[in-house]
Parts: sequence; structure tokens; C-alpha cells
Amino acid sequence: MNRRNILSISAAAVLGLALVSNNAVAQLKQQVVGTWTLVSEQTMRPDGSKFSAVGSNAKGILTLDGNGRASLQVVGDDRRKFASNNRREGTAEENKAAALGGIAWFGTYSVNEADNTLIFKIEGSTFPNWDGTEQKRLITLSGDELKWTNPTGSGGGRVEIVWKRVK
Repeated sequence: MNRRNILSISAAAVLGLALVSNNAVAQLKQQVVGTWTLVSEQTMRPDGSKFSAVGSNAKGILTLDGNGRASLQVVGDDRRKFASNNRREGTAEENKAAALGGIAWFGTYSVNEADNTLIFKIEGSTFPNWDGTEQKRLITLSGDELKWTNPTGSGGGRVEIVWKRVK
């Protein structure tokens, strides 16, 4: 083979690998697009004990659209109604229970195929410390089940969440 052929073959191989790599990212992104409901969430403390950061019987929804927008809402059953029936007039105890009983945020997301992560750029959150942050979630996708790990949960510890695709 002459040099020109070798260069042409090399260039084609590099282009082919780039297309396969881009296609894999596109495939993973297509697989995560949709609406997901919460199956389970648990936070692991450093000592190995587990708890729910939002309380018992958590319910939630995650939306990942095809344009890279994301939103999440998770609430636990331990929240109780405000006696005043006005969210601006809750007692300190009612407000604390409401804040601890749920988390919500919105922003954008991208997919990193190389390390199986979703990267969220959180624009706004009920936990103000997350506003304007970028966060990674290590994911495993199997059929209609999406599992993720957040090493730095808002309630402390490592959070593991399982989602099921809404059909």
C-alpha cells in the first residue's frame, strides 16, 4: 500500500470511530428521554445505615425531554397540612417538615456515554444550595428501569434512586 491509501484508510477509520462514539451517546440520550416515576430512593450514611431523605413512601417524577431539559419532583408522605391552609403562614415546625419532606429542581441535562453519567445543570431548586450547580449521576439503564447514584445528596450521604419509565 502506498502512503496515500494508508492515510485515506486511517482517516476513514477515525471518522468511523467518531460516528460510532457519537451514535452511542445519541443512543443513550434517546434511551433516557421520557417521563419516569420513582420506584425507590434511599440515602446511605457513612456508617452504612440507610434512610429516606424525604420521609416514608416517597413519590416522584422525573422528566428528561429530547431537547436536554430536565425536571424532578420527589415528596414523602410525612408532610402534614398547614393548619392555616396558607403556605405563607405556616408555623416554623410546618415549614421545616415541608422543606424536609421533598425536593424539586429544574434545568438541563447531558449524557456522558464514556462514564455512564447524566450531568445536570440545575437552574433552580427547592434546596437553594443546588441553584446554579452542575451535578453528575452515575446511571444504569435496563429496559424501563433507570438507576442512579448521587454521591452528594441534599440530605447528606450517598443517594440511590430507581425510576421506572412511564408508558
